[in-house]
Formats: sequence, structure tokens, C-alpha cells
Amino acid sequence: MAIDVRTVRSQPVSRVRPAAGRSRSRRIRAALARFGVFGAPGLLVYGCFVLAPVGLSFWYSLTNYNPFNPRTRFVGLDNYRMLFGDDEFLTSLRVTSVLTVILVIVPNLAGLGVAMLLNRKGWFYNTWRGVFFVPMVLSSVVVSIVWTRLLADDGVVNQALGWIGVNPVGWLSDPSLALYSVAGIMAWQMLGFCVVVYLAGLQSVPAELYEAASIDGAAPFGRFRYVTWPLLAPALTINTVVLLISAFKAYDHIQVITNGGPGSGTTATVAFLTLQTGFIANHQGYASAMAVVMLLIVATASAVVLRLLQRREVDL
Repeated sequence: MAIDVRTVRSQPVSRVRPAAGRSRSRRIRAALARFGVFGAPGLLVYGCFVLAPVGLSFWYSLTNYNPFNPRTRFVGLDNYRMLFGDDEFLTSLRVTSVLTVILVIVPNLAGLGVAMLLNRKGWFYNTWRGVFFVPMVLSSVVVSIVWTRLLADDGVVNQALGWIGVNPVGWLSDPSLALYSVAGIMAWQMLGFCVVVYLAGLQSVPAELYEAASIDGAAPFGRFRYVTWPLLAPALTINTVVLLISAFKAYDHIQVITNGGPGSGTTATVAFLTLQTGFIANHQGYASAMAVVMLLIVATASAVVLRLLQRREVDL
């Protein structure tokens, strides 16, 4: 009886393929089960508390929604057209931009300097590290109330200036100084975060690199420029992005210290104006348009800064 060779050769293949298919399906089911146990709850929370509110805000921004006026109607892009012709909103953008520049530069520079001073061993330096980090763990409201008392026209700071013959300064009552005073308070509170991040970066620099630079005759500034600063690139990226986002969403300090004044919106940031428009004036459709614009600005600025700084890390 003749045997068909092709039939014999094909039999093992027919037995292997179903086994391989069953193995692949088991791996897929196992991966889906792991995702369901570990990943799905996180995605569900993120979707409910981040994506859904963002989508709802975008929808509200296309309407004239007012919680006390049930006749809500679709207005399309009218809120956005009004927004970029609104002097109050444009002023808040300028205020937020100035605050962001100050809050990104000052804590970064001061934090790097303090971190280099405290990058030593001993209980004295450990104590001062804790002292600089204390403001970071305090509530923004508490910090704002304390500084409001200190910088009041009859506060401790002006009294101390009077003792040395300097006239009182309107730190929070002068429209030309109030924004810079608030920026200084926020920078003071964020200083501890920058110090901790830079300290972590400094302590990760291998001592052998400093020894090699010293052998090559590098002065202290040369060691900082060619060894320390390049290796602190990741710390700079973290601090810059965190400070940028913190500045754009500044609300607590503005509300407690100046309430957007003195005068007309001299310290009103976009976040402050958005909440005032939505919950005080009850124009929540218009406020949602402000929130969407602020989200786009923050996301774009953060992405650009992150890309530039990460490219610098690669180049170094």
C-alpha cells in the first residue's frame, strides 16, 4: 500500500498549530487578566476624575451654561471669540506669564545655590535641609496668611525698615509691587523642593569625576561647569517643569493675599480669573473656555520645555 508523503509531513503541523494557538490565547488571556487586576482600576480612576472632567469642561465651553439659568444653549466658539477680545483675560495672561518667569528662574537659581552649600555631611547640614523643606509641606493658605501679616503696611517687615530709617513700603497694597511680592512668597515656598531635587542630583555625581578634574587642573568653577552642571540636567528638567505648572495654576496665594488686587486684576492669574468667573459670576460656560485655553497653554509649554531640556540631557 502506497503512503502519501505529503500527508505524513502535514500531520505534525496539524497537531502543532492548535497547540501553539491555544498557548498564544492563554498568554493573551493571562495578560488581560493582569491588566484587569492592576491596570484597569487606575485607568478607571484616571478616566473618571481627569478625562471625563476635561471632556465635560470642553462641552461646557461650547455652551452658555449657567447653573442658575437652566436654559442652556449651544453657542459654538463664541466663548473663545469673546475670550481673546476680553481685556481682563488678556491681562490675566500677562500676569500669569510674569509670575511664571519669576517662579521658574528664582527658585531654580536659589535652590541650586543652597543645595551646593548644604551638600556636606554632618548634623548641622542635615538640620538646615529640613529647615529649607518645611515651607514646602505647609499649606499654601497658612503660608499666605503668615506672609500677609508680615508684609502688611504696619507689619513686621515695614516696622523693621522703620527702625533703620526706611519709609514703609506697600508690598501688597502698591499695584506695581504686589505681583512681585506674591511671586516672591511662592518662590520662597517652592525653594525647598528645588533644594531637595538638586541635592539628590549632587549626591549622585561620582567623586571620581571631581578627582579626575582636579588632577587635570580644573578650578572650582571649571569643575562645576564641566562636571556638576551637565550631570544636574535631569534635576533641572524636573524643577523647571514642576515650577512651570505650579505657576500657571496659581490660585491659593492670590486668593488669600491679594484677592486679585490691588486695583483691577493686577495679580489676577488665569486660574484665579477662571474660578472667579465660574463660581462667583456663575458664567461657567465662559469659565470653561478659559480653563480649556489654560490647559492647552500649560500642556504646550510643558511639552516644549520638557522636550528642550531632555534634548539637552542627551546632548550632554
